Amino acid sequence: MKIAAFNVKNLGMKKVNNDNILKNLIKVNHSRGAHSVFFNRKNKYHPFEMLSSDPIGRNSHKERFVFFYRRDEINVTDYYQYEEENEDVLAREPFIVMFECPNTVVKNLVLIPVHIDPDDAENELEALDDVVEDARETLKTDNIMILGDFNADGRYLNDETREALSISSAPYYWLIDEDADTTTGANDHTYDRIVVYGDEMYDAVVANSAKTFNFQKAYKLGKKMVRLFTWKCSHANTRIIMLCILHHAVFKRISDLLTFRLNPSVITTLWRWSLKRINI
Repeated sequence: MKIAAFNVKNLGMKKVNNDNILKNLIKVNHSRGAHSVFFNRKNKYHPFEMLSSDPIGRNSHKERFVFFYRRDEINVTDYYQYEEENEDVLAREPFIVMFECPNTVVKNLVLIPVHIDPDDAENELEALDDVVEDARETLKTDNIMILGDFNADGRYLNDETREALSISSAPYYWLIDEDADTTTGANDHTYDRIVVYGDEMYDAVVANSAKTFNFQKAYKLGKKMVRLFTWKCSHANTRIIMLCILHHAVFKRISDLLTFRLNPSVITTLWRWSLKRINI
């Protein structure tokens, strides 16, 4: 089973009207196995379903955490929007989802998607320990994975500060190598991360399976195209769940068109439609 997580930057009306961006976004998803979610028109017997958070964010710029998953392989058993009790530390509070996974080593799995504010990375990352404890208490499981854009490198977070975080030592395990480049820019920072909680969850991960994918190199994209089509991708050892972070204005239009039960051809059509409308 694979889990793919990606953050589409500024997904709005202008960017998706660019045919080259559309073509290359399809390529990148295809390389990660995500084509089974968005682009496999022939897979009529294994429909996908979708679960989304409400728009989240402190200001007018809102985002959504969106999951696409195979209903014939896994089931959503619970979910909730995390809310801080005393302080407003997290700019985008995680949308926490629990899946029943009968065909994997761990039979239930909690995913906690994050998009950490780079200007307050240390405090937000430290707050994730409270998020995990809340999920453990609420959902009664230790099989937890945190994934997304941590902004946990470079000028946002130095090595010493990162190593001092509550989530940087056991029972937490960081799966993406520290020298992995998850950016499309000139630097080689490791902003995107996958972190699992507990020995059982760590042992369930196939060794060295969490990797990044260099779509610029694989598809020979020029710098101009990469600037337009900029996003980051990382994956762990799961196959049938996809987590997306979408600009809420585009997602609202897509969700208005969705039926409760999706099949790949419908998702393909809607995704192609959304990719005709991005702001840079």
